[in-house]
Amino acid sequence: MKRKLLSLTLAAVLALSLTACGGGNDAAETTTDAAETTEDAAAEETADAAETTGAAASGEVANKDKPLVWFNRQPSNSSTGELDMAALTFNDNTYYVGFDANQGAELQGTMIRDYIEANIDTIDRNGDGVIGYVLAVGDIGHNDSIARTRGVRSALGTAVEKDGAVDSTPVGTNTDGSSTYVQDGTLEINGQTYTVRELASQEMKNSAGATWDAATAGNAISTWSASFGDQIDIVASNNDGMGMAMFNGWSKAEGVPTFGYDANSDAVAAIAEGYGGTISQHADVQAYLTLRVLRNALDGVDIDTGIGTADEAGNVLTPDVFTYNEEQRSYYALNVAVTAENYEDFLDSTVVYAPVSNQLDAETHPTKNVWLNIYNAADNFLSATYQPLLQNYDDLLNLNVEYIGGDGQTESNITNRLGNPSQYDAFAINMVKTDNAASYTSLLSQ
Repeated sequence: MKRKLLSLTLAAVLALSLTACGGGNDAAETTTDAAETTEDAAAEETADAAETTGAAASGEVANKDKPLVWFNRQPSNSSTGELDMAALTFNDNTYYVGFDANQGAELQGTMIRDYIEANIDTIDRNGDGVIGYVLAVGDIGHNDSIARTRGVRSALGTAVEKDGAVDSTPVGTNTDGSSTYVQDGTLEINGQTYTVRELASQEMKNSAGATWDAATAGNAISTWSASFGDQIDIVASNNDGMGMAMFNGWSKAEGVPTFGYDANSDAVAAIAEGYGGTISQHADVQAYLTLRVLRNALDGVDIDTGIGTADEAGNVLTPDVFTYNEEQRSYYALNVAVTAENYEDFLDSTVVYAPVSNQLDAETHPTKNVWLNIYNAADNFLSATYQPLLQNYDDLLNLNVEYIGGDGQTESNITNRLGNPSQYDAFAINMVKTDNAASYTSLLSQ
């Protein structure tokens, strides 16, 4: 205002000076125009300053700088497994939440081997000295699927190394043991040597392109059992969705133990009916971490708050249920084997983890809006276990989450529904393919 008044005063003085010198009407008009121009410039400057001050006061954050958590599918090259560090370091508040895939894969393989050893007197159904298993592979380009295939093969001695790592390629059919992707393993049990053979394995991908497909697994076990029925002594699966399709479709009636992964409620309950076992990837811890990391970033507090360090409500996780890799900016939940000995403790997979079940104060942690997608609304683990857990935690953490379910086939089915990211304070993304992170970060960078 002072600048504006000064400009008007100077203009008036100039007008009087020109009139006294005989400038006449032309000089007066020139003086008036100059005064108006000066006034407009001053007003515009004042408006710009007010707008800038208002934006700062409102705390607006560019979409590219908002908290982002990748979960369940770690940004990585689907061929090599190399992490996509550009996606994992998209901004200062970007993290990944998942589980320790290698630790879980080793657990699954060990669980199957232990079962064979404990039941060797009855498991070889045709008495040929060969323990034959079939394997349902979820997604040949998914790090978790690769790890689980490797874990089973390593534990059973059927692994073959390629380029310094266990080959995870599906064998198709291998009843004669001639595949180059695997080898026959051996187990020494009670003084007797048994051969272990991967009879068949394939990626469970349907005609529309969706992977981890339970219906495809159900069809596969029908084909395998019709072709070499009593040679199958064990059924193994990269997840419970496919495992239960094979169990219900064939192995339950035949008394063939089936092993999966995820500890879905139906699979855990099925252990009482002969399902061999599964692996809990601590979905309750993962779901909490997915939203807690966003909550901490939104609050501007240390990222470890309510995770490794107790928050004011008493929420805290102990080191035996998660790890954090700072270099990878990734939180990993640890896995637990679920068998006939402990399955009753895991019957309800949607119960929040007790040590982090305390409500946050709404004044200290005001409600924020989060956009979160599930890559496939039909995925058994994510839709029946993970999302219900997220929905339990979002209230505890005062987060208003919009849940988007994809078709499991294309990123565009999901990204097309992120048309206005400015209305959200944070994002949690579950990609269809691990190497498609740019489909999302490009939207947030606009």
